[in-house]
Amino acid sequence: MRTGWISRVLSWIAAALVGGVFGVAGTIGHSLMWGPVPVGLLVGAVACGAILVAIRALTHDRGATLAAGLGMLGMLVLISGVGPGGSVVVEDTLSGRIWTYLVAGLVLLAVAWPSFSRLPARTDAPAPAPAESPAASDGGAPSARRAPALGDRTGSES
Repeated sequence: MRTGWISRVLSWIAAALVGGVFGVAGTIGHSLMWGPVPVGLLVGAVACGAILVAIRALTHDRGATLAAGLGMLGMLVLISGVGPGGSVVVEDTLSGRIWTYLVAGLVLLAVAWPSFSRLPARTDAPAPAPAESPAASDGGAPSARRAPALGDRTGSES
């Protein structure tokens, strides 16, 4: 069943909003550290990657996945700059750079991942028919040619 263009555009808008929410949450929390472990970076990456995979799996639409990814990246860029009070959410540190490139890589990977549901199904060739005995054919002579069955690789169909 084909969906209309209105529902497709609405799903892209919803995906962009959801991606934006996850992008804001991950961007705010990416700098959380528990000792040497970057917990915020790990949790944010898992959450953003999971929502991208979920949108791709549920909608089977690269456009919706791209919209969610652009929402994430858009919010990351929007709140990464210097705020009106001089505050900076994403500092120019190793953690900030890793977060920026990690989100972009997750979006690229989720959008570019191949769709395995659209690959052609592999069919096996049918088992060959048992050979006729010379006594069963007309006049005791073996038949010269059998009729091709559907699925044969002879190029002709019956």
